[in-house]
Amino acid sequence: MSLNMSRSGASKLQGRLRRAKRVAVLTGAGVSAESGVPTFRGTDGLWRQYRAEDLATPEAFRRDPKLVWEWYDWRRQLIAKCQPNPAHQAIAALERDAPEFLLITQNVDGLHRKAGSVRLVELHGNLWHVRCVRDERTMENFDVPLRQIPPRCECGAPLRPEVVWFGEALPAEALRQAFDAAESCEVFLVVGTSAVVQPAASLPMIARGHGAYVVEVNLEPTPLTSIAHESHYGKAGEILPRLLGFPSGRPGSDNFEFRNSNFAISPPDPHR
Repeated sequence: MSLNMSRSGASKLQGRLRRAKRVAVLTGAGVSAESGVPTFRGTDGLWRQYRAEDLATPEAFRRDPKLVWEWYDWRRQLIAKCQPNPAHQAIAALERDAPEFLLITQNVDGLHRKAGSVRLVELHGNLWHVRCVRDERTMENFDVPLRQIPPRCECGAPLRPEVVWFGEALPAEALRQAFDAAESCEVFLVVGTSAVVQPAASLPMIARGHGAYVVEVNLEPTPLTSIAHESHYGKAGEILPRLLGFPSGRPGSDNFEFRNSNFAISPPDPHR
C-alpha cells in the first residue's frame, strides 16, 4: 500500500527533484531488511536475541575480543549473501542525476556502496572496514569467513570492527556532513527508518526547518510523518523507484532483478 499525504493528492516529488540542485537522502534498517539483512529492532530484531553489552561495546571487546569477532564474523557471512535491492539502486541512480547529493545511512552493511552510491556518509560505520586498536589505521577487509579470529593488523595489534558501538560517539566528520546537507538541501528523502534513533532522526526536521521538501517512505507511520510533505507506506524497493519515475517502477534496464540465496549459518553463543 502507498499512502500519499501531499495536499494535492499526487506526488510532487519528481517535479521538486527536477528543480532541485541539492538533494539528501537518509536511510535506515528498513532498506537493508528488504535485502534480507537482519535488523536490530522490531519483533525479530537481533537485540531481542543477544545482549548488546555482550557483543557491541568497547568493554565487551576488551573483555572477550574473540567472542565479539565471532558474532561479527557470523553477521558478515549473512550479509555477504545479500544483494542491493531496487531501493538501493534507485538511490544510486538518483545520485547520478543530482548536481549536489549526499546519502546519509545508518546501515553498516555496505549495500549502498555495492549498489553504486559514492557520495555517502555511514553514520554508524561499515562492517567491511576494520581499525587497528594501536595506531587507529582503518582498512577494508572482505574476508568471509575471517581467516583469523580476532583478525590482526600487520603491526601485530588486534583489529576491531569499524562500527560505532554503544557508548561511543558518532564520527564527527560524518555528522558534520550530514547536518550540512540537511540544512542546505532542497529535497530530503527519508527511507526505511523508524525515526527514533538520534541524532539521525533530527535531520529531516532540520531539513524541513530550512525549507526542504521532505518525503518519507516507510512500512508504517513514524514520528516524522507529521512533518513530512509526503508519506508513502510500503516496501521501499517497490515504492521508491516508482516515486522517482523509473520505467516500470525499476531503475535501470528491464532485466533489473536481484535474488537472495537461501542459507543457514549458526551464530556464536554469547552465553557460552
